[in-house]
Amino acid sequence: MAINELSREINEQDEPLLLNKNLPPQVERNLVQQAISQTFESTAHLANLLPTGSVLAFQILSPIFSNQGECDSVSRSMTAGLVALCGLSCILLSFTDSFKDQKGNICYGFATFRGLWIIDGSVTIPPEIAAKYKLKFIDFVHALMSILVFAAIALFDENVVKCFYPEPSTETKEVLTSLPVGIGVACSMLFVVFPTKRHGIGFPVTDC
Repeated sequence: MAINELSREINEQDEPLLLNKNLPPQVERNLVQQAISQTFESTAHLANLLPTGSVLAFQILSPIFSNQGECDSVSRSMTAGLVALCGLSCILLSFTDSFKDQKGNICYGFATFRGLWIIDGSVTIPPEIAAKYKLKFIDFVHALMSILVFAAIALFDENVVKCFYPEPSTETKEVLTSLPVGIGVACSMLFVVFPTKRHGIGFPVTDC
């Protein structure tokens, strides 16, 4: 009896905690559901290329400002202002950079043609170090790609699209469906080919 009970306990321990019979069955998704899933995945990947705060603010406030797509003149103006403000922040934050001082504190600033201008003025950077943070042509390219990527994310947002295009025509639907994907693919490839070396506000910070 003792041997049988011991073997039964060993078999129970070897069994997985979640059996296949307890798992929900896999449901085959139709083309519409697959397209929606791919849209969410594309939005998530594109959001990684933008400042976290701008994207987060847009995703939180867009359903509120647009009244979940049921817009009147006031909510449409508020939604347009939100899109413009978040897009502007994506451009401005593309010109920010950061570094860690000797105490390990993170200092943020704006890149200029002379170097890095510290926002709070708490640290003075030596000229030879500040020269590494000078504004370059690639920064303007990244700013342009950032606003394009944000535009693609805005077009992926169902509430924003319904707000400005409540009853789109067939041609408009085709543009609203294909244009964000094209922008996302092109800008993603450009970000890979020409990656940014800056770690500004809303971006990961590394030791410099």
